[in-house]
Amino acid sequence: MPIYSSDSDDPHPSHLAPTRRSLAHNRPMHAILGGGKVADILLWRDKTITGSILIGFTLIWSLFEVMEYNIVTLLCHISMSIMLILFIWSMGAGFVDWNPPDFRAFMISDSTFRWLCGKFNYILVKFYEISSGKDFRNFFLAITFLWILSVIGSYFSSLNLLYLGFVCLATLPALYERYHNEVDYLVRQGNQDMKKLYNKFDTEVLNKIPRGPVKQKKKF
Repeated sequence: MPIYSSDSDDPHPSHLAPTRRSLAHNRPMHAILGGGKVADILLWRDKTITGSILIGFTLIWSLFEVMEYNIVTLLCHISMSIMLILFIWSMGAGFVDWNPPDFRAFMISDSTFRWLCGKFNYILVKFYEISSGKDFRNFFLAITFLWILSVIGSYFSSLNLLYLGFVCLATLPALYERYHNEVDYLVRQGNQDMKKLYNKFDTEVLNKIPRGPVKQKKKF
């Protein structure tokens, strides 16, 4: 849809200025998200995998929040189901021409553990760098974000908050990639409106506050 600028006071009209992604910093959303398999999933490049993951998380959320399933009961039922499948598979392999289950297929590789430990150590290093106060801006933003998250978490259960975050993560990047022109336009308009509101507040309120005379130093 065509986008026009409504700010007549702007000396550089927005329709003459080059298009800039204010949220993506002139980089494609796929590159912002890392450009790997995770980015493909979040941007719905593979709709089958993304849809399956979203349906799976929705089923888990429904089990715990809608049906009020207990996590210990669920883990026990899953373990019993897997044990029964393996038992039938192992017993049936002796009577039918089946291959018995290979236990190595259920083992987690060392590379997966090393990758997880590397990610955990990276998070710890970042946490220490932010907490050390070397960059006060990042420290203030981290404290503010955690405080806002704690306030939001007081109104939602942990599972609802995690599910809401996952749904936003699985939908907002893809929607922004598709409608980034409209979103950037609204962001620019919001910034202009905030500037106008502040200028109006400064003119009508702040500038009318009486101030005492400025004392000048006597010259000797």
